[in-house]
Amino acid sequence: MLDENQVQDTALTNRQKAGEWIESPHVQNFIIVLIIMNACIIGLETMEEGYLIHQKFIEILDQGILLIFSLEVATKIYAFRWRFFKDGWNLFDFAIISLSLLPSSGLFSILRTLRILRTLRLLKKIPRLRIIIDALTSAIPSISWIFLLLLMVFYVFAVISTSLFGEEFPKWFGTLGNSMYTLFQVMTLESWSMGIARPVMEKFPHAYLFFIPFILVATYTSLNIFIAVVVNAMNEIYKSEEEKPAITFPEEENEKFILNDSRILEHKLLSIEKEMQEMKELMKKMMEEKEQEKVL
Repeated sequence: MLDENQVQDTALTNRQKAGEWIESPHVQNFIIVLIIMNACIIGLETMEEGYLIHQKFIEILDQGILLIFSLEVATKIYAFRWRFFKDGWNLFDFAIISLSLLPSSGLFSILRTLRILRTLRLLKKIPRLRIIIDALTSAIPSISWIFLLLLMVFYVFAVISTSLFGEEFPKWFGTLGNSMYTLFQVMTLESWSMGIARPVMEKFPHAYLFFIPFILVATYTSLNIFIAVVVNAMNEIYKSEEEKPAITFPEEENEKFILNDSRILEHKLLSIEKEMQEMKELMKKMMEEKEQEKVL
């Protein structure tokens, strides 16, 4: 009969093996292939002629791939337990697979279209894509300040343009909202010269003194700052990835996915103690036999 410690050690070892297997390169590459296949299958469903001919096969293949995705997530939950839900990418996987498992009829018919979101799992599976997303996520606070700066610039120039051009061009600059929308079009450089700036300059010849500084500040300066923030964030992510030790199972307090766990160590010590006790009894027995031989 196995005692409680041995049962826990066996379960710990099984979870470790399951985690190492599901995170192994061969399994992850297989999952990537399935994600790409699934994306192609969902795309084929939009082609009515081909889909109707192979509908049954496509549906079976789609359900089979979904089953494998579900088993992958279930294996990770078994291996990592609560650690699984501490990783944002794992939560992303869990949400997508959960949506895919919901019925695709009635009120949930819209969810059938959302199956294409499974393709986004490539963002996690391909390290380079994951680094880009992590960089964008980590850069959000700095990007927020850039947007605040851009909003201030828009507001200042919108007030000025409404005051200067609103009377002559009410459709573009008649209100503060119209001015901000027009300035947004100018910032994107979409027909800003022939569509807006030159018609305004026919009435106000020196209007270029307004449009050129706005484009320089709103378009080029803000865009370059945005790019610099993202590139800096990507460099930091790259450095952290290079410095990160290659450990399959991260260490946590009071619980580790390694074989020298405290419970296993305790079990080994008990085994050694038992063996030493047996050796003592054997030596004692040998000494008694020698004493009897001397008496004889």
